[in-house]
Amino acid sequence: MTPEVSVRWERSADLVVVGGGVAGLSAARAASRAGSTVLTVAKTGPSDTSTQYAQGGIAVPAEFTNTDAIDSHVYDTCEAGGGLCDSVAVRSIVAAGPDAVATLESFGATFDRGADGGLARTREGGHRVRRIIHAGGDATGAEVQRALDITSATAFGGEVLFGTTAVRVLTTDRGVVGLLVHSGSGYGVIHCPAVLLATGGLGQLYSCSTNPPGATADGISLALDAGADVADLEFVQFHPTVLFSSGSTGRRPLVSEAVRGEGAHLVDLEGRRFMEGVHPLADLAPRDVVSRAIAERLRITGTDHVLLDARSIDNFHTRFPTVAASALAAGIDPLVDLIPVAPAAHYSCGGVVTDVWGRTGVDGLYAAGELARTGMHGANRLASNSLLEGLVMGQRAGAVAGERRGRPTPDVAVHLPSLRRLRRSDLQQLMTEHAGVVRDADGLAFAASALSALAGTSADETDGIAPSVLGATVTALEDSALTLTASALVTAAAERVESRGCHTRRDHPASAEHMQHSIRIRLGSDGELESLPVPIGDTHAQTMTGVS
Repeated sequence: MTPEVSVRWERSADLVVVGGGVAGLSAARAASRAGSTVLTVAKTGPSDTSTQYAQGGIAVPAEFTNTDAIDSHVYDTCEAGGGLCDSVAVRSIVAAGPDAVATLESFGATFDRGADGGLARTREGGHRVRRIIHAGGDATGAEVQRALDITSATAFGGEVLFGTTAVRVLTTDRGVVGLLVHSGSGYGVIHCPAVLLATGGLGQLYSCSTNPPGATADGISLALDAGADVADLEFVQFHPTVLFSSGSTGRRPLVSEAVRGEGAHLVDLEGRRFMEGVHPLADLAPRDVVSRAIAERLRITGTDHVLLDARSIDNFHTRFPTVAASALAAGIDPLVDLIPVAPAAHYSCGGVVTDVWGRTGVDGLYAAGELARTGMHGANRLASNSLLEGLVMGQRAGAVAGERRGRPTPDVAVHLPSLRRLRRSDLQQLMTEHAGVVRDADGLAFAASALSALAGTSADETDGIAPSVLGATVTALEDSALTLTASALVTAAAERVESRGCHTRRDHPASAEHMQHSIRIRLGSDGELESLPVPIGDTHAQTMTGVS
């Protein structure tokens, strides 16, 4: 066991929210309105969230009471999800979408309007109808973040601790009793009966991603350490059209799928349109199909990118100002030039297992947003369903977290979690090469071997930083979270001996009926990962101990 931590400060709250994106801020406001005292912690500032970078929009049924619109949205979501969506969860979240958007508008969010004054709607990949609303053309996430930031600062008394990293969820046999955090003031404990994780994705597992630098799988690691289950981690959605430049790494600007929705199409470097015949929707096929087709084209041609022809969109600079700015900064004018693009890690379809109210299998631990696995996305997320889920599930989880209000929060011994990690650059290269868009048994076995070797390696041998000596720095915690999550992802990807959704096995290109289930993973009592197949539709928050 690691040494006991020297706690330098303490606070108390009814609920601690970890993360300041759409799900976290929605949860904090809902909890406050329900009467809870809320403390939000964020390891960086308010501008480092995935929400602000979301260009697509919010997929939402056109009418509050339009059953056909809801049915159609559920159908498209489940179709994209490759047979692994929980249709009950999908319907629950989709049906709540209009009300969640109305709540967001009441905070001051402004969405684009059509000539008739109604919300302007567009299509993206996998959608059969125009149901996606936008703000500022391609700046929907930034508008959502702006509105939530303002209402968080003015509409309730919840405090936000920026520059504060969640280190460990503290529990007893009765559930959550607190959160160990680290800030410029050293280690602190926030005594609370409920913790809501909304830390976003795991994009920094890969060399190139659309995610911000803070997307380091923190919530996955915190949840596993606390005893919660994760599922469907093998399903990482790679956005097919991310602005490409030779040798680029880190966060890359994406070229919104809505660009293809407005008429742009993909060609290879010789000008051939390669999506025709691949899927009935051609360039508007679901993201996994497009990413896979691009990867195959790159393999065949020996090139490292393809091109997006958007020259037919006359109003490109006003319709897609964010994309235009990124392209112009790279010396590309979309009205004249073809845009170089390639796939990059974008969205994690799996995560911490929850029910449709954000409850996990650990009493007092909740999760919402990209971090959570509600059953909404299955094997592949339908475009623009992420902001929808974040809004709905954030509001729900924040409201129900009040069920823990008043529970005792006794003092417990506070220790650091075990930190085993690869260097960030080495881990990213390993995952990009062997657990990226296309995978196979040999590559996954190589990755698993490299990750399992850490079991016999002390922390100070891995990167020269011994947490028992220096304390758990933010970098050490992030790299440890990424390494643990990589191990879980590779485990699930190796067990899924098929291609389904955004999980593609070169050695098993077809889907297998007997694998139409989720792969759930948890940390065993010995600290090793355990996995188990779980049928779709089982109680989400059920721990693996109780799964038959």
